Amino acid sequence: MSKMTAAQYKTKIEPVWCPGCGDFGVLNALCNSLSARDVDPKNTVFVSGIGCSGRLPPYVKSYGFHTVHGRVLPIATGIKVANPDLTVVAVGGDGDAFAIGGGHIPHMSRRNPSIVYIVMDNGTYGLTKGQASPTGPLGMKTAASPYGTIEPPLNPIAMALAYDISFVARAYSGKNKELEALITRAMNHRGFSLIDVISPCITFYNTYKDLPPQLAAIPETHDVKDRSKAFELALKEDKIYLGLFYENDRPTFEERIRGVVDQSESSGIPRLDEIFLDFA
Repeated sequence: MSKMTAAQYKTKIEPVWCPGCGDFGVLNALCNSLSARDVDPKNTVFVSGIGCSGRLPPYVKSYGFHTVHGRVLPIATGIKVANPDLTVVAVGGDGDAFAIGGGHIPHMSRRNPSIVYIVMDNGTYGLTKGQASPTGPLGMKTAASPYGTIEPPLNPIAMALAYDISFVARAYSGKNKELEALITRAMNHRGFSLIDVISPCITFYNTYKDLPPQLAAIPETHDVKDRSKAFELALKEDKIYLGLFYENDRPTFEERIRGVVDQSESSGIPRLDEIFLDFA
């Protein structure tokens, strides 16, 4: 079978995102990355939650699982554990990831399954008419907060570094080549990868004009093994840095599970299915 092009990874289902939505850029970068790595659609699963970003799986030629709000990561973990040979990509929005689903993130770091989590971060709940999300700025005025939000935003990169996630990156949907490169590197990483993708909402929180002057590439001299330096970049307030902040190679969840299975099988203790045969 010849290598598939990026266009061939897209299904015939037309995206229902608003024209200009940053999620189009994420979809394009994803398909470019799948093509670059020659990923087999039959061995690929996209898992998503609720929200605009949650619509992505039907647009990619692969298996897909549309979960309930905030439960992307447990489902993705179950899929990876059941079949470690699969390429598993989780996708969601900033509300899905850092609000209702935020409690799963530290445990993903502890387990470190080989899953790529792409968070399309726009600072707003676009599908439910533009309320401020956990990454929306302090004072953000919306229909639900006409006098401005009173809660300061989360810093997803600093939070991911605090949890010691083994691959932490930030990208911008308007810089497609850089985003594609990060997704490809994340797919090659052994362990849990989190990419926070700034993906503007053209309808409820249009940041296309304000964002570009704030964006800056992480310096080429940055050591991605240096977690302390990664924190310094994440906490900078004068610039929003894009690129790979941190990467750490450590055992994965599926490797540890395989180790337990191997120990069990060599111990001579009967397997569960063998025990059940006694009652057949």
